[in-house]
Amino acid sequence: MMQSTMHRVLPAREPSAMDLLAQPLATTEFIVVDTETNGRAGDACELTEVGAVLVGGGELHDRWETLVGGVAPLSRSIQRFTQISQAMVDEAPAADAILPDLAELIGSPPLRVLVAHNAAFDRRVLRQAFDRCGLVWPDPPTLCTVALARRYAPLVRQRRLAALADSLGIEVHTTHRALADAETCARVFCALFGRLCANAATVGDAIDALTAPRRPRAPRARRTVEGGVIKRHVPDSLDFKALPDEPGVYIFRNAAGQVLYIGKSVALRTRARAHFHSAARADGWTAQAALVDHRTTNSELGALVLENRMIRELRPPGNVVHKHDDTFVYLRCRLDIAYPVIEVAREPASGRSVTIGPLRSRATAVELKEQLDSLFGLRHCGRKLRLRPWPSAYGQMGRCMSPCLNDLDPNLYRRKLDAALGLFGGSGDGGAALLAHIDEQMRAAAAEQRYERAAWLRRRRDRIAALVRALEGSLQATHTRPRLVLAPHPRDPLRGDLFWLAEGRVVDWGPARPSDPSAPTTPSVAGDDEFYERTRRAVAHRVETTACLPATEVAEARIVQTWLASHEAPALELDPLPAPAALRAFLSR
Repeated sequence: MMQSTMHRVLPAREPSAMDLLAQPLATTEFIVVDTETNGRAGDACELTEVGAVLVGGGELHDRWETLVGGVAPLSRSIQRFTQISQAMVDEAPAADAILPDLAELIGSPPLRVLVAHNAAFDRRVLRQAFDRCGLVWPDPPTLCTVALARRYAPLVRQRRLAALADSLGIEVHTTHRALADAETCARVFCALFGRLCANAATVGDAIDALTAPRRPRAPRARRTVEGGVIKRHVPDSLDFKALPDEPGVYIFRNAAGQVLYIGKSVALRTRARAHFHSAARADGWTAQAALVDHRTTNSELGALVLENRMIRELRPPGNVVHKHDDTFVYLRCRLDIAYPVIEVAREPASGRSVTIGPLRSRATAVELKEQLDSLFGLRHCGRKLRLRPWPSAYGQMGRCMSPCLNDLDPNLYRRKLDAALGLFGGSGDGGAALLAHIDEQMRAAAAEQRYERAAWLRRRRDRIAALVRALEGSLQATHTRPRLVLAPHPRDPLRGDLFWLAEGRVVDWGPARPSDPSAPTTPSVAGDDEFYERTRRAVAHRVETTACLPATEVAEARIVQTWLASHEAPALELDPLPAPAALRAFLSR
């Protein structure tokens, strides 16, 4: 039902919309609104609740809210999301009964400025509701608190209403209800109102300040029409014919030779030319591109590694931060914190750590982490250890050693952690080692006549066995398998790139090419002696260093590991160091 606490309605005035835009911002009245809908798209979208707060002089005054009856039934998901049930909507007044009251609050002609969070959505929903009821939408001037925060609180990255309010020190108790969100939005508006007044004298100035582009747009690339097909203009100095149809890296530069963009491909000529196709996205750097050069590799993996290293070194402005578009995750444990925890993350851990993976399913990895924590009594909480006066729920169930009580021997915890991580640190399958460990624990419990624990371990083993099968044998620490990998050429089976992997990273790599022109089927690096020496150095690197991945090499390590997890590539284990004959046999395959 409709509830109204708007006790005071100011005397009606009739200035024009132009007069309102010229009105001083500091003396203007604002009506902050929020709407809840049935969650449907397009014309099927209907109001379910409206809340409004009157703001003047940087302070909140009167409130107004009402539920709105609709035609379409509410889905269960939208009822859970908004806490508005179907019965509440069924008992609410229809939209044509409450919208005139809302129009009076806004004013017609507009007397107050409309404010909302993501105002374009609320304006569209309200306008559509007015049109559906045959009412005239007042069309007031509008300010958006998202744009206000983007302009005058640029360091706040999260601009959802609750997150934005929290960053401004505003407490939020209720969300996704119209009046509660309208009050939160009003408080956000008041918190930023002083900054807005300092940069805009009138309502029109404020609207211009929030809608003006923050930076000039990049010049659009010129286009020509040839044979009825629109083509983007390509400078004559860009000689794509000089690029080979090979894997590698291409580099675009401006007329002064400065690097603008670096890309990789298995077919350099085709991919570099595609940036200037009519259907390609118009990036700002393409208008400045004057030169293009390249560096070839013998494999797709070589192109990926070379691209990553060149971007890290040259930092071209056209390359944005790479976002992983795959589903791979890792189980990892940082050993440089008190009472280390196992966590699931998108990248390997840097520094002194143990990283297991990559794993294809985040959900499966999270469940396996929880199983390991409970099985070995490890911490289930985050990296920061918060002291407690009593054990957590896991501690009370006997599934955590509860270091948060500040009375646990760190050496005991570390022995448990080492036992868990050691299962994945050998040369064999970590999943099989984990199941064998549970079998041993089951036999020990049965021998001690602890049958309830044995039954608990059996149930846990069945579930862990299913998780291990789902992860397809990829449960192994990345730093424990020194390998020599041959990444093949995408089209020529006699060519490829050799990668020496140790400590979970690339310690050396180079092209595999024929050492004897008369025998092209026997590839090597540059000769058997050099090949053996580079392999020996890679194994020695593993012996002489600890498992410590530099932060600068985390991205490259992930690139290599996820590529190997997605492709079948010949590999030779380097622990122990193979004999020269075994190395030659590997290459001659």
